This record gives sequence, C-alpha cells and structure tokens, in this order.
Amino acid sequence: MRILVLGGDGYLGWPTALHLSAKGHDVGIADNFVRRQYDHELGVQSLVPIEPLSVRVRTWREHSGNDLPVYVGDLTDAEFTYRMLREFRPDAVVHFAEQRAAPYSMIDRAHAVYTQTNNVVGTLNLLYAIADTNPDIHLVKLGTMGEYGTPNIDIEEGWLDVVHKGRSDRVLYPKRPGSFYHLSKVHDSHNIEFCCRAWGLRATDLNQGVVYGQQTDQTALDDRLATRFDYDAVFGTVLNRFVILAALGRPLTVYGDGGQTRGLIDIRDTVECIRIAAENPPTAGEFRVFNQMTESMSILEIAKVVADLHPDAVQVEHLANPRVELESHYYNVTHTGLVELGLQPHLLSETLLTSLYAIADRYKHRAEVEKLRPTVEWRRAR
Repeated sequence: MRILVLGGDGYLGWPTALHLSAKGHDVGIADNFVRRQYDHELGVQSLVPIEPLSVRVRTWREHSGNDLPVYVGDLTDAEFTYRMLREFRPDAVVHFAEQRAAPYSMIDRAHAVYTQTNNVVGTLNLLYAIADTNPDIHLVKLGTMGEYGTPNIDIEEGWLDVVHKGRSDRVLYPKRPGSFYHLSKVHDSHNIEFCCRAWGLRATDLNQGVVYGQQTDQTALDDRLATRFDYDAVFGTVLNRFVILAALGRPLTVYGDGGQTRGLIDIRDTVECIRIAAENPPTAGEFRVFNQMTESMSILEIAKVVADLHPDAVQVEHLANPRVELESHYYNVTHTGLVELGLQPHLLSETLLTSLYAIADRYKHRAEVEKLRPTVEWRRAR
C-alpha cells in the first residue's frame, strides 16, 4: 500500500512511518515542524535528542534501502493538502498532524483558539481533499480516549445502542471531553462521521489512551532514528513524566488523590495498531471506531508500578489538581476490535524494565526539573 503519514516528524508519527515502511509499504511523510517550535516557545526540549527530519530520512534509507518522500506544509493550507494527495496518491492517510496536548490548549484564549483552528480546520481540509481527489482513500485518524470523558456507564467502541421510550437507535457514543484539545477531537470525529455518511468516505477513528515508551524495533536501530521523549508538564504524558522523576530521585507528582483512571498503550502497540487498521480498511461509507488501549490504571496505581519496579526508593507527592476532573470514577472500556484483528499487547511492567528506565537514566542529565511542575490551570480566576 501507499500510506501517507501526516505529522510524520512527531513522537508517534515518526516511528509509525518507520514501522509501516519496514512492513513493506510505500510511505510518505508530511509535517510543518510546528511541534519543534512548541519546544522553543515553552523553553523545553525532548529528553532524548532528536535529529532533523532530513537526517532521520537519510538514516532510514541507509538501514532499510527505503525512501520516505517528505512534504513540508500545513493542513490548514487547502492548496498544499490537495497537491500533496494528488502527488503521492495514497491508499491510506494516517493523520497525526494536530496539536495534541490538553495543557497547551488550556494555557489561554490564544492557545485554545489555535488548537481548535489548527485541528478542526486542518482535518476538514483533509476530508475535502480526500473526497475531491480519491474518495477510496482510507483515513486513519488518531483520536483520544479523552473524547469520552469519564461516564458512569461502560465506554463502547465509538457507537452506542440506545432504547428510549420504546424505540431504538445506534448513535455515536456521547462525549464529555475535558479540555479544548479534547473538544477539538470530538469536532473532528463528528465531521469525519458526517463525511462518511454523506460522501461515502471510509475512515477509522482510533481513540487512543495515554501512550508510553520511546523505542520501537526500528527507532532502536540507530540513535539518529530516535523519536522524541517528552517529560515536561505540558507535553509529557504522565507515565513518561513519572519515569524521569524516578530517574532524578524526585517524588512522583500525582495530581489530587490520583484516583483518575486512564487507558494506557505501549508505543510499540500504537504503531502496530496503525498497521492493522490500515491493512484492514472499513467499507465505503463506514465510520469505524477502535478504542486503542491495552490496560487501564488509576494515576496512583501507575505511580506505584513505577515506584515498585524502580531499583531505588521512590516517593509519591500529591499536588493540587490543576485540571477540572473527578478524583475517582467508574471506568470500563471496550477495546476488542484491534485485538480481534491480531494485536498482541505489551504490558507496562515489561516496557518499564526493558527500555524506559534505561532511557531515562541515560538522558536524565538533559532534564530540567522545574519543567516537570504543572503551571497551566483549567479554572479561570474569578
């Protein structure tokens, strides 16, 4: 297949492009490099050094013999988006090209507006470009489990069968997102479902849990192929943040009581889920949803796993929660679709022992401790 990875310079986009290329697909990459600009804006850097995309692509060619053509541009530019699809002629488009951090979207009005404009308009341009150039292209869109929020009922895979006053229907699962970023993802999902229903497009929406880890089989081949490792309080996922705190001998900072439950997934499982979804497309007109996670734990349980498996003594520190969320809640998620298609999940304890601790210890000298403390508040001052 010909697969175009949008956001292919990012934390997940880059290893996904390599994984698909290693599996024999013709892969192209598109990016506007804005993720690297966020680092400059926030005064942070990836814990693991990352090379420019040109060096990464050349290194992959040296190791695999495979080219990764690169398109530099922005999905909010409709002309660029159309031209890219016409030139590359993909069978599938993997869409990572969005601002992905909830805290970043909550910094202030400008960041909220930027996040929603960038994410929603970019995806809408992409939908029109697919419809106008080749409606058979399969859109594989990275969503988030955060779209659902924490309802007091089981979370199904995207759809819900409802019986109301003696009548039944199948509807999109109700969403209650917890940030302007997560809201943008909900808008995306509704726009994509509408385009499948109205235009006959085919799409897979992957509602992904918290991703942890930094290495895949391909990125581990050469330091120049490394993907980024975010540890700061804005872009660093909770588990990666805990691991670097443990490596620095610092307490693991749990927001509130730590009873908030999250779905988790190893980065190696993420790239494999993308492959499985791309190689098994839905039918024309189908909006298919998979909940892309393999385990669920409360934040406090995650902290205890990190502390218990670390060779040194690790403490836990509770901070005032800067977010507006329930401290404890019901959380039961259906996530069978990808397993039924062949996913064989990795477990958190395995990843911690095989790679994450070693990576954190190797690069902990690059960490800035003050960047690990939360500074973005969800609540508006009254």
